[in-house]
Amino acid sequence: MKVVPIISLEEAAKKVNSGDVMLVGGFGMTGNPVHLLHAIAETDTKDLTYIGNNVGEPGLGGGRLLRNGQIKKAIGSYFTSNREAVEAAQSGKMVVELLPQGTLGEAMRAGGAGIGGFFTPTSAGTPLAKGRESRMIDGVEMVYIPAIKGDVALIRAWKADAAGNLVYRMTENNFNHSAATAAKLVIAEVETIVPVGDIDPNSVHTPGCFIDYLVEAKLTEADLGSSASVSASAKKVDESRLNMAREALSELTPGDVVNLGIGVPTLVADLITPEHGISMHTENGMLGVGPEPESGGAMDYPVNAGKVPITALPGASYFDSSTSFGMIRGGHVDVAIMGGLQVDADANLANWAVPGKPLLGVGGAMDLASGAERLIITMTHTDREGNSKVVPSCTLPLTTKGAVNVLITELAKFRFDQGKMLLVKVLPGATFEEIQAKTGAYYEVALEAEGNVRTLN
Repeated sequence: MKVVPIISLEEAAKKVNSGDVMLVGGFGMTGNPVHLLHAIAETDTKDLTYIGNNVGEPGLGGGRLLRNGQIKKAIGSYFTSNREAVEAAQSGKMVVELLPQGTLGEAMRAGGAGIGGFFTPTSAGTPLAKGRESRMIDGVEMVYIPAIKGDVALIRAWKADAAGNLVYRMTENNFNHSAATAAKLVIAEVETIVPVGDIDPNSVHTPGCFIDYLVEAKLTEADLGSSASVSASAKKVDESRLNMAREALSELTPGDVVNLGIGVPTLVADLITPEHGISMHTENGMLGVGPEPESGGAMDYPVNAGKVPITALPGASYFDSSTSFGMIRGGHVDVAIMGGLQVDADANLANWAVPGKPLLGVGGAMDLASGAERLIITMTHTDREGNSKVVPSCTLPLTTKGAVNVLITELAKFRFDQGKMLLVKVLPGATFEEIQAKTGAYYEVALEAEGNVRTLN
């Protein structure tokens, strides 16, 4: 049986060389090899290419390397949660390449599986597909993505045995397994190392053949950043937002598998009861999401896509990011509910970028928007300046084309059907006149309770 060397953090850091391409596991700070990254921050290693979902948080994890100026380029899906990463990208101090979250995970998986690349429908027709080969496959436009490989992978698991077999905890698997398969040298930071034979073979998530070195390092609340406590959740609740959440809930049917984005969509979770028969999915690797705990944090609970601690319902399951986005692209998620910056009359959605604003990341939005069977958007009807967000044609970078099924604002509910945008409900406190005045897109009125159709705009 192979025996994997156990080394110190300092010894591990010396194995990373200037100019290396690093694959880094973790979603936010959960499952993140924070101790390994901090050890590298104590060295003079520089010009690193950092490939991970995000670059930690300010001064934490990859954020510490960024603050030291050790990262030359970052490839990931969502950097907005680290304002220093956004500033570095916008000032030109760090080169950034954005990939949709599911595409990032699949590119690592392909690299580890010896596959040169793959075609995916995610990002087709959006700015992220610019310059990439695309082709029609089974009537669907798909974009070619090359595989990702690294010089070194830094990952974190909860338990390892001396043979290098790894077990992840709750939603901490995320990108770790794929990263472990796709690099020449793999260093696993683990909470506990046990003798060979102490891990049931049925429980092994990453076999030991992928692992070159083990480092034992204990997790503390301070290592978890914004996920350390549920009290950091910035959930905003008022009657207007609850009305939107109730309307979104009314679109769901028993048996649906539903993914909720951040913002108003998270309020839908608070309204769901066991009697609704709905299974909640979160793209960072969990099916069977329950409500937020009253207290505590990621030391004891899984986290959702907003990195907020949540509970697990009976029957819940955990999996890695590649499996999670396979569920999405493969049509196993029935409904995605997410926020928006603009929706237009052709059912196009823009929700990830505003030129000049401190936003840098698409996360899993493109995968969900194009992969879920139905797409529901909840957003305010106008922006802070009073400009309509329900527009004739999106002017912001697109997330997906022609995929929105239902749009819910604080004023109205619209349905997209057979190429038409239909006003189907006026929400409490709103009037036809206000909706008309604040809507830039052409629509027809087809109130579902009355069944009539008449043109207003």
